[in-house]
Amino acid sequence: MQANTQTLPITLTPELDFDQNAASAFGESLTSEYTQATPFPHIVIDNFLQADVIASIREHFPVEPTNNEQIYERGYKGQLKRQISPNACSPYLKNVFNTFNSAPMLEFLEKLTGIQGLIPDPYFAGGGLHETKTGGFLGVHSDFRLNKKLNVERRLNVIIYLTEDWQEAYGGNLELWDVGMKKCLKKVLPVYNRCVIFNTDKDSNHGHPEPLTTPEHITRRSIALYYYTASGVGGEPGQRNKTHYKPRPKDRWSLRYYANKLFKKKD
Repeated sequence: MQANTQTLPITLTPELDFDQNAASAFGESLTSEYTQATPFPHIVIDNFLQADVIASIREHFPVEPTNNEQIYERGYKGQLKRQISPNACSPYLKNVFNTFNSAPMLEFLEKLTGIQGLIPDPYFAGGGLHETKTGGFLGVHSDFRLNKKLNVERRLNVIIYLTEDWQEAYGGNLELWDVGMKKCLKKVLPVYNRCVIFNTDKDSNHGHPEPLTTPEHITRRSIALYYYTASGVGGEPGQRNKTHYKPRPKDRWSLRYYANKLFKKKD
């Protein structure tokens, strides 16, 4: 898999700074690649953050439990996964995430995707910092699209991977599936400082459904950022505010899949 190698213009010294004009030009330079990608609009960018910025984020990743974090221990919706709110993290990480919610980031994403009027989520619903342990996975799904608190429609996912020296043998590939859930059309290894950006639509089927085979001391860490617009989309609100997990062909004959579906109903 080939990926772009360009860097978002955020600098760390003397303090976090984000060049809006450079961010806009960066996004515009990749528009064609993004919009023409299959199975849905997306892009993979390596070395996405400057080396000192990504290293500082990695060093501040919370090791101890934080307030209001969520733990998923079982089920196809996520197993052995930890979800951490930036609003419960150190002042430094709060500042980093505020930067990701700032005008230069929105300008970069709007130019990249062609989606205008993007709105960040100051509450980071479903997003923030994610960590998955050995044996963990996340079933293929299409994301919730209605943010009920803000009453806005989710349009984009941004994922930045934080684990150094990730090996292909560990697995953890982000898989992008076709509309009919018949075939995985792309796999993205979660290597350090790689960013994946993609549209959030009802058929943006993605996940990392194979259990991780990492050594016990290595976890799959990432930043997850979601962006919205005020314009509505069709469909029942009750359907749009839910994440829809979808079986792969082999899952339809898997006892593990149906056992996890049962656990999900009990949770």
